[in-house]
Formats: sequence, C-alpha cells, structure tokens
Amino acid sequence: MQDPTRRSFLAALGLSAGAAMLGVQEAAMGHQMQIQGFEKAQTDLEAAKRWKPISDRKVTVGIAGYGVCQFGAAFGFQDHPNVTVAAVTDIIPERCQELARVCRCRKTYPSCEEMIKDDTLEAVFIATDAPSHARLAVAALKSGKHVASAVPAVFGSLEDAEELFKTVKQTGKKYMMFETSYFHEDLYAMRELYRGGYLGKVVYAEGEYYHYMPVPIDSYKGWRIGLPPQWYPTHSNAYYTGVTGLPFAEVSCMGVVSTVPHLLPQNNRYRNALGTEIALFRTADGGTARMAVSWDTPGFSGEMGRIRTQKGTFYGQFQTEGMDVKLPPISRPPLPPGVEAGGHGGSHGYLMAEFIEAILADRQPLVDVAQALAMTVGGIVAHKSALKNGERLKIPQFVI
Repeated sequence: MQDPTRRSFLAALGLSAGAAMLGVQEAAMGHQMQIQGFEKAQTDLEAAKRWKPISDRKVTVGIAGYGVCQFGAAFGFQDHPNVTVAAVTDIIPERCQELARVCRCRKTYPSCEEMIKDDTLEAVFIATDAPSHARLAVAALKSGKHVASAVPAVFGSLEDAEELFKTVKQTGKKYMMFETSYFHEDLYAMRELYRGGYLGKVVYAEGEYYHYMPVPIDSYKGWRIGLPPQWYPTHSNAYYTGVTGLPFAEVSCMGVVSTVPHLLPQNNRYRNALGTEIALFRTADGGTARMAVSWDTPGFSGEMGRIRTQKGTFYGQFQTEGMDVKLPPISRPPLPPGVEAGGHGGSHGYLMAEFIEAILADRQPLVDVAQALAMTVGGIVAHKSALKNGERLKIPQFVI
C-alpha cells in the first residue's frame, strides 16, 4: 500500500485551512522541506587518505527499506570497498527499483522476509518501518545473518526486547543498532575520554531529542502519527549509554498533553495524547540522567546532550577546575575513500563502517544488542511511567 500523502495527512488529522494553505504555498514556491537530521555533514577527505583496510574480504549485504527517509541507501554500504550490496528490497516496487539503482544492485526481492532467505547474504541492514525492526531482525538472525537495524531496536514492546536479546545470544550473530548520536563529534569525544579514565563516574547526564512535527512525517501505515515520544528515545538516551556503555536502572517520567492535531488520542493508532515526555533516570552506576523527547515544542531542535562527571563537565567541550589535565587529541576514525559522513551529525558513514569492521574483525560492534536495548527499553518503561503520572518504575536489564 502506498504511504499516505501529506495532503491526506492534513485531511485525516483535521489540520486548519491555514496550515493546509501553508503546504500549498510551499509547493508553489518550489520549497522542499528537508527532514530534520538529514542535512549532510562535511566529509573529512584528508582523513580518508589515512584509512587502511583490515581485510581484503567483501561482506555481501542485503538492504531492506527505502521509505520517506530513504534510509536504505543513506549509510553508504554501496560505497564501502569491503561491501557488496548483493540484494535489496522494499514492499513498494517503485521504491525497490530506486533503491537497487542507488545501491548499484541488480537483485531485488518483494519483501524483507523473502530477501533474508537468500543464503548468499552474510548480513542485512533493516531500514524498514520501526514496528517491523525487531521481527525482521529476529528472522534474519535465525537465518544465519548478521544484522544492522535503524532505530529503535524494538517498538514499544518489552516482549520483543526479550526475544531479540535471546536470539542474538542463541545465534552468536552480530547485531548493531545504528544510533546516530554515537558518532556525533561531542558524544564520540565523551566516550573516548570516559574510556580513557579522564572523566570518572558520570554523575549526571542530559540528552534531548526535540523534533517539532506539527504535521507528522509520512510513514508506512502511519506509524509515526501520534508516536509516544519515549518510544523513540535512543537519540537522547545515547548521551548516557553511548558514553558509559551502561543501562538505566529505574525511571520516573512526566508527560505533557499536546494540542497538536495528530497527538490527539482520536487521531492516532496509539491513542496517545502526549507530545513531550521528560524522563528522570537512575543510572546503573548510581548517577542520574534527564532525557527529553518532544514532538510539539517549536524552536531550537535536534539531538544533543551533555554530562557532568566526577572530574569535570562536557558541555560542547571538556572543562574542569583545579586539575592539570592533559587530554589526548580526539577525532573520529577515518572513513574509507568514497564513503560520506552523511547526515545526523555526520554519523551515517561511521556507523556503517563500524558494523562492517566488526564483522571483518569478528568482534562485538559498538552499539551491540545490550546497548541498543538499554537505550530503547528505558524509553518504553518511561512512557509507562508517564501514563502513571510519573510513578517510579524498574527497568529490565539486558547484560551480555
């Protein structure tokens, strides 16, 4: 089924004539609204000259999904010298053909379920609608393939989290969630400093994902319409888990009822009324974290965060007092020639390269199943807390 158009969204959600007219005016002026986060960052071409392959082997990859965000091609699998994109799929034939063209691939399948039966594929990238991520990842893992998935790892279901975790352990295959905040320059630096012992314990972390959506982004079967904010929490939660590698232990979350039309309960499949959810977590190491997700607050937006630690703070840069700290130079690793940094803070290419290198080196990928679920499940429980007026709830733990 074709995704609903922007006009059908407006009609279905009862947006005002003024809002509808604004959309018409935009089209008449030739303006194409860019989805937040997809602005491409500059690629460090000089660093690419220092890139060295760790293997001459090629990983055969299948890619699923080329929807509104066109995520299937956005991470650059087709440009990595150690990758052969051997098959692609999208359930909408026109999109499937375009994904094949962009990825320079001849073999197509009508569905991801059919593609993962292909025994010539070593790995798959699942960039389909969020509600299908866990189901397809489990099926691909059971078929003997390594799996990378767009966020979130699971969609509002603790049962799916249990199944995904169990399947990764049973199959021994690699699973990685492509959480873009992990390769933001600031978070990358935080993680390197934390691992190097320069920060000590993270006492307090803040993460924010503000994405104002007065009109929801088109989506397969409307899955984005009225989405509970904390069901899509990984961009913010990464500003703790992506630094420390640790999960959240418990949460109290407050939600704010929205007046945006698609966040009225009668207008979305989730019967959700909350456009902003602010979670206060107790972290696994005894610290605290405030993580915010919001769809209905205009103004300054994006994916961002900061931390306060025993030895200093990182608010854009590391700062401390009364200590002579000599920090090492920190920069993201070089990308292979031809691979772009891409969108979401220039993270796309780095995530793809990390997944491929983990396969080639036979090691755990950076955003493994434990960290993926730590970020995702914390949000699922946070939404449950918001529905209970901030009741403090325990969070299931997934530890490798």
